[in-house]
Amino acid sequence: MTADLIIRNVRPLGGPTEDLFIRDGRFVAADRVPAAVEIDAAGHIALPGFVEAHTHLDKTLIGMDWFENRVGPTRNDRILADRNAKRELGIDARRQSARQIMQTLAFGVLSIRSHVDVDTEIGIANIEGVLETREALRDLVDVQIVAFPQSGMLPRAGTLELMDAALKAGADIVGGIDPASIERDPVRHLDAIFALADRHGKPVDIHLHEPGDLGAFCLELIVERTRALSLQGRVMVSHAYCLGTLDTSRQTALIDRLAAERIAVMTVGSPSAPALPLRLMRRSSLIVASGSDGIQGTWEPYGNGDMLERAKYLAQRNGMANDADLDDVARICTFGGAEGIGLGSYGLTEGCFGDLVLVPARTLAEAVALTPQRRTVIRRGRVLVNGGELAGDLPSIE
Repeated sequence: MTADLIIRNVRPLGGPTEDLFIRDGRFVAADRVPAAVEIDAAGHIALPGFVEAHTHLDKTLIGMDWFENRVGPTRNDRILADRNAKRELGIDARRQSARQIMQTLAFGVLSIRSHVDVDTEIGIANIEGVLETREALRDLVDVQIVAFPQSGMLPRAGTLELMDAALKAGADIVGGIDPASIERDPVRHLDAIFALADRHGKPVDIHLHEPGDLGAFCLELIVERTRALSLQGRVMVSHAYCLGTLDTSRQTALIDRLAAERIAVMTVGSPSAPALPLRLMRRSSLIVASGSDGIQGTWEPYGNGDMLERAKYLAQRNGMANDADLDDVARICTFGGAEGIGLGSYGLTEGCFGDLVLVPARTLAEAVALTPQRRTVIRRGRVLVNGGELAGDLPSIE
C-alpha cells in the first residue's frame, strides 16, 4: 500500500549518504513528513525507476513453451516468422505483455514504451490486448503504446487505415519501419506517418535499421519533417545504425542536426549491429535512450528486460570501462530514457514522483558492472518489490 516514507542511509545516484522523503507519492523536504514509515537503505544507491524505452510487449514468449528457432538470417525472414507465430503459437498480447511487465518490475522498470504490431492479419487486436494490460497494471507501471507497422505499411493495403484506427483506440505514438528497405519509398512512408502524427497530435517513433548513406538520407528526411511540423522533443529514432557507419564529419553533422531538433535516438547496443558513438552523442547533447527490444521471442531467445544489465551491454559494446562512462550509461537507462519518451516529474529531487530503485551497490559504476539483484522498488511511495521479492498484494498473472 502507498505510504509516506522516509528512506534512511541512501546514496542518490551513488552520491553521499542522505535521507529521502516521500509524501503523497512525491519527493518532499524533510519537514513535510512529520510521521512516516521508515526504510533503512543500508547505504545502497538510489536510482529513479528504470526506463524501458523500446520493447515489444506483444511478442514475448515469457512463460510459454520453448520456441525452436529455425528462422532465417534476414530481417524479412524474421518478420515472416513472427507473423506466422502469431497464428500458430497463440501469442495472446494481453497475457504476454502482463508477463513481461511483471518480470521487469522486479528489476525496477517503472516506465515502458512498447511497439505493438498493427497489420492486415491481426488488425489492431494486439493494440487492444496491451491496452487492457496497461489499464490493469496502471498502478504499477506507466506504459506508452506505439502503433507499429512491423510487416510494412505501404506494400500492404489497408495498414495505413489500421494505424489510424489504432491511434483512435488509444495508442499513444505513431510508429514507422525502415522507409527504404521495407517500405521501398522513404519520402512517401515518412510523409504518411508524420501526417498521422499531425492529424492525431501524437509523437513519432521510427525503427531505422537502414545502413550508411541510405540511413543518413532517411535521418535527414526525419529532421526536415520534425522541423516542419514543430515536433521538437516528440520524435525518436530507434536503432539508427547508420550513425555507427558514417565518416566522422558526416556523423557529427547529423548528430548535431538531431540534437538541434531534440530528436532522441534509442540504441540497444546490439552485438550484431554497428556500435553507435555514445560519447560523441552525449557530448553533442543528443537525447539518448535505451531498451531491451524484443526479449525471449521468435526473433531472438535472449534478454530478460533488466535495464541495469542493458546499461552494462551498452558499455561493453562501446569499449567503456572507466567509472565516468559507466555512470553515463546508467543515466541513459534512466534520465535519457525519461527525456526520450517524454516523462515528466522524473528524478529524485523535491517535487518529482516518489519512484526509485534501491540497488545494493555503493556507486553507479559498481551497479552497472556487477548488476546486483535483490533490488527494492518503490513507486509513488508504495513498495512493490522488497529485496527482489514482489509484494504480496500485487496482481497475479496467469
